[in-house]
Amino acid sequence: MKNKHLSVIALISAASLGIWSCNPLNKMAKKAETVTYNVTPNPLEMHGDSIDVTISGKYPEKFFHKKVTVDVTPTLVWDGGQKEFKTIKLIGEAAEGEGTKISYSGGSFNYHDKIPYVKGMETSELKLKATGAYKTKTKDLADLKIGDGTIITPYLVQNDEKPILGKDKFVKVIPRSISADIHFLINSSVVRPQEMRQDDIKALIEFLKEGVEKEYVWKGVTISAYASPDGELSLNENLANDRAEAAAKALLREFKKLKIEAANNDGFFATSGKGEDWEGFKKLMQESDIQDKDLIIRILSQYTDVEQREKEIKNIAATYVKIAETILPKLRRAQITVNAEEKSKSDEEITALAKSNPDSLTVEELLYAATLTDDMNEKLRIYKEVQRIYPNDWRGHNNVGYIYLLQKNVKDAEASLKKAQQIDPNNAVVNNNLGIVARWNGDRNKAKELYEKAKSAGPEVHYNLGVVYILDGDYSSAVSNMGSEKTFNAALAKLLNADLDGALSTIDASDAANTAMGYYLKAIIGARKGNKELLISNLKTAIEKDASLKEKAKGDAEFIKYRSDADFTGLVG
Repeated sequence: MKNKHLSVIALISAASLGIWSCNPLNKMAKKAETVTYNVTPNPLEMHGDSIDVTISGKYPEKFFHKKVTVDVTPTLVWDGGQKEFKTIKLIGEAAEGEGTKISYSGGSFNYHDKIPYVKGMETSELKLKATGAYKTKTKDLADLKIGDGTIITPYLVQNDEKPILGKDKFVKVIPRSISADIHFLINSSVVRPQEMRQDDIKALIEFLKEGVEKEYVWKGVTISAYASPDGELSLNENLANDRAEAAAKALLREFKKLKIEAANNDGFFATSGKGEDWEGFKKLMQESDIQDKDLIIRILSQYTDVEQREKEIKNIAATYVKIAETILPKLRRAQITVNAEEKSKSDEEITALAKSNPDSLTVEELLYAATLTDDMNEKLRIYKEVQRIYPNDWRGHNNVGYIYLLQKNVKDAEASLKKAQQIDPNNAVVNNNLGIVARWNGDRNKAKELYEKAKSAGPEVHYNLGVVYILDGDYSSAVSNMGSEKTFNAALAKLLNADLDGALSTIDASDAANTAMGYYLKAIIGARKGNKELLISNLKTAIEKDASLKEKAKGDAEFIKYRSDADFTGLVG
């Protein structure tokens, strides 16, 4: 009985051994090292917040059983997490189902996938898991490392966007001028007393008084005098000159009353007799409601002889009384323009008043006051005064936001800039600055939308767009938008766009050249150029300036080829 039991066990064991010995998965597992895999790029690279990987695999002859299927799953593993790429199914030439066929005589596959970057992936390993299936059996065929690390150099981007100030329109010399007319009777150059009481002359005299009070610098008076075209040609030439001189004498009396000494200077009154005013006649006729005005002008324009035209105007004026009463008298005039300059407050006065009595300053003076100090807190105080005193001027709110952006105070910057946007929703300067806020808050799409609306604000907008393009992974657009700027980010864009020499010259010409991150970027350039001396010397200086970069460099996949180099390990440990 005992022997019978042993025989049964032996039969079962033999059957089992036969089954496993016929399982092709065992053979495939033993030969797993004969399969070759190629990863591109290696190390992996992060661009536009994503990691792309391309894997090609090659199976040797007589490896892939005709009825076997294999699931291949690349997996990124890092301290504290892992992320699987999509699985690719490979099938033997006689296997059922869908997938990439691999022949028993050998074959290959090509694979591409993308996953979002997660913090920690920079110090990861790319592993490949392969699980085979044959009938009802499964077996792990591979669990091996095929890649090491992820380059995340685009994340070195600095928050160095360029906000734009709402500029003042303050001028130190303000041109002032006023114009008026003195009208004359026909064939007369006498300035009548009632003419000096007309509203425009009264306004001119008030202008003179204001100028005396504000200490204007008087630049001169221009007087152009005319005669109506119905007078005799020879008389009109002299009459226009006489009217100009008469007007000058009348005005000189007003200047003297106010003790404006400049009026006594030679050439202060520039007089000019223009003769008869045919062009003025046509203009007034066109502006009038006189019946047949177009016909009248057309008929008179046919006369090239001035004396003949003069005769015809008299005839027409006798028929059309309105011409004689409303058109011709307006042409018998002297046109007067007084020119002066008003000097602004001195810089010292404006600075003092901005502190002691800001309410006494105009908005332009107050905005200008902020440009007279290098103290950011004082600038901020002045711009807040602009907000308070001139709440409907977008520049005060914008400029408060501008200072907050320079101070990296995003929350308060956004609050002030939104007030500016409410006042002027389409303002390009404000949209640029709100674009910076959006980018710093992590919304690159919103930032790009705002920058597109802000392009008319200046070259700063293009630079800011360049920063977005770096993070989007569009490095050629980043470089073109940043133009000739010499900044850390401009150098970074060139590095990522494979212009290593351009990146090096740009960082060396930038304000970041002697900073820890500037040297670190040059170390990366050295690594990419295969220039060990450039790498080591700059990395050494970077670590001396910022000790935290030692640990960063140790795990940075940019330096993966140097991890066994004694000089490199001597720096990072």
